[in-house]
Amino acid sequence: MKKYNIKADKRLGQHFLVDSRPLLSMIEAAQLSPEDEVLEIGPGLGVLTLELGTRAKRVVAVEKDRQLIPVLDDLTRDFKNICILEEDVLKLDLEKMSESLFDGRFKVIANLPYYITSPIIMKIIENRNLVTLAVLMVQKEVAQRLTACPGKKDYGILSIAVKMYADVNMICTIGRESFLPPPKVESAVVRLTLRQEPRVQLKDERFFFKVVEAAFGERRKTIKNSLKSRLTLVGTDLDIIDKALEAAGIDALRRGETLSIEEYARLAEELQRYIS
Repeated sequence: MKKYNIKADKRLGQHFLVDSRPLLSMIEAAQLSPEDEVLEIGPGLGVLTLELGTRAKRVVAVEKDRQLIPVLDDLTRDFKNICILEEDVLKLDLEKMSESLFDGRFKVIANLPYYITSPIIMKIIENRNLVTLAVLMVQKEVAQRLTACPGKKDYGILSIAVKMYADVNMICTIGRESFLPPPKVESAVVRLTLRQEPRVQLKDERFFFKVVEAAFGERRKTIKNSLKSRLTLVGTDLDIIDKALEAAGIDALRRGETLSIEEYARLAEELQRYIS
């Protein structure tokens, strides 16, 4: 940072990793082979980028901060297999990028800015036809939500949305002192192994998540009351919710955070049966 006169940009949520231990944990979790191609999101000062360059066939590092591009170009100048892109990953067309820069499916490794963590994770999930595996450094609280099981306080919409299309593992936790400047919260590394098929087959994915969102809309309420309050079923009687819960074998007095993905899928299917 001194050499290139670089300061962390608070607007971009920059916290540069200065501890090699979590970095090595990320690389190990990625299970890299010499044939792997990697998309790195937010390379920062290139510490992870250089390590990836020695292990992977191809590394595409996407950096939004313009001030870091010449630094990254300089640091990686001896690596023919590293490409630096000045892009906002949320606006990047991964399909086109993959066609032009990769030979096939790729892995994602990233130290994600906290303020855009969820949108990036969902973009990875949506592009699961391109991505085999993702190793992400995120806020510890987000990692707990991603790995939470039914009945846990951290279990919610994000848990279900990600687990529907990925197997999630917590790799390690990281203290604030591992970054410069230190963030206000602790971090963690998670691994997402992408599934090509959903964990549960759905007739209507959009309606499924409509039901999930309604169920978590008022966490203190029972599943029955939360759905009656939040789920809009145009031109139908609210008794349908009672009938669907009974048909799905779900106790109407349970809370939404206790239902598994499979139970939500059954409930959504029964609701649609009564609506149609």
